[in-house]
Amino acid sequence: MTLFEKFEAFTGFLWGKPLLIAIVVTGLYFSFKSKFFQFRYLGLILKTPFTKDPEIPSSKQKLSPFQAVSIAIGGSVGVSNISGVGTAIATGGPGALFWLWIAAFLGMVIKMAEVTLAVYYRTTAEDGSHFGGPTYYMQKGLGEERGVKSWIIWSILFGGGIFITFFITLQNFTVAEAVGTTFDIPLMIPSIILVICIYGIIIGGLKRVGEIAGYLVPFMCLFYVACVIIILIMNASQLPAAFGTIFAHAFTPQAAVGGFVGSTVSKALQLGFARSVYSNEAGWGTSPMVHATAETNHPIKQGLMGAFEVFVDTIVICTATGLLIITTGLWNSGIMGADLTLTALEQNIGNFARIIVALSIFFFGLTTATGWYTYYYVLLTHAFSKSKMKNTIMNIYRFTNPLPGAILTYITVTYGSTPAQLWVLADFSTVIPTFINVVVILILGKTFVELLKDYKARYLGLGTVDPNFCRFYEEKIEKYGK
Repeated sequence: MTLFEKFEAFTGFLWGKPLLIAIVVTGLYFSFKSKFFQFRYLGLILKTPFTKDPEIPSSKQKLSPFQAVSIAIGGSVGVSNISGVGTAIATGGPGALFWLWIAAFLGMVIKMAEVTLAVYYRTTAEDGSHFGGPTYYMQKGLGEERGVKSWIIWSILFGGGIFITFFITLQNFTVAEAVGTTFDIPLMIPSIILVICIYGIIIGGLKRVGEIAGYLVPFMCLFYVACVIIILIMNASQLPAAFGTIFAHAFTPQAAVGGFVGSTVSKALQLGFARSVYSNEAGWGTSPMVHATAETNHPIKQGLMGAFEVFVDTIVICTATGLLIITTGLWNSGIMGADLTLTALEQNIGNFARIIVALSIFFFGLTTATGWYTYYYVLLTHAFSKSKMKNTIMNIYRFTNPLPGAILTYITVTYGSTPAQLWVLADFSTVIPTFINVVVILILGKTFVELLKDYKARYLGLGTVDPNFCRFYEEKIEKYGK
């Protein structure tokens, strides 16, 4: 076995049970500490994004809470919602969808915790704009509050891992392939159109990204889900049996049938959790970077937006895809990935299904690209906050942001395939930041619990408000010092 093959095996191992165990332990920890807030206050979580908060003034320069969550949803909702769910069900059986739901509800409280911490430990610039995220709460929560000198190493590993995906991204190629093959045009044409659209959005800065996401993301999600709902209505008689199949297969092994090779309960569980984590990015530490830029007067308020983000991504969109596949009876056909979803659509609405999938993938790819633009922007802002070259670096980044994806598409189209080693590196760059972030938010978990207690007292009438409690770290430093 070569050195790279060992590295590939190690990366695959980390993406398996170790990562799933870390997510489950973290989700259960915050569930118990919050007294299962994501279940008891689900109604509050679902209505918060659509409720105007009179305590939060609107701003022409800063992102509103809804714009921030729109960017975050755009960054997490992607091709995996169409192809990944299909693969999980085709490999692990319908029971995988049940475990995906369980993972999503655990993910809701994980995302709520990491977003809350990102807002609490954020930094406010001279112009009043906010920046935060895992590298910020590593510096302040670990370094300044707890004296952990190694925070800088954790921060570099986290930021470096995330930034590798700037150079290695399949979004552009996936969009180009879906649109190009659907409309029978060269793949580089939709690739270039996507690049132009990205430039058109990011050229206006983070505020423009938020404004566009506020319009595009709801449309994108509703467009795809509405198409699926139409088919579910057409197959309404199959829904009771579909839910029965999901619950039955979640706890019993599934024998081979049709093109399905059979699966165990553990396989369904692992695939359901893996797909949920990869789709909604709970614990990954990405979306907290955009949530921290939002204008809010309490970290928990934005944390609720994070929980809502996971609900939309996984409970709504992934479930729509899963039910589509199961109700149409194609889950055991032997078809995999996006082809499975496409076939289920075609079976009911004909060739028009390809246009639906192509447009959905285009919108998903566009919002994912602009969402991740924000994440990289925040990381660079923190890394070069004290550098005289900061403005130059940020301008170079803004100009080059969409190019790596287009270059990889060109390489794939020209040479037939993209080197597999790149994707192994991309997987490794994803799993390492997640492990680091999960450990950090567990260490800082007490802060989240204290903020949640204060929120309940202030806004839910549960407990007594402590007049000396500081809702933001900067407020605490200003009042009491380090």
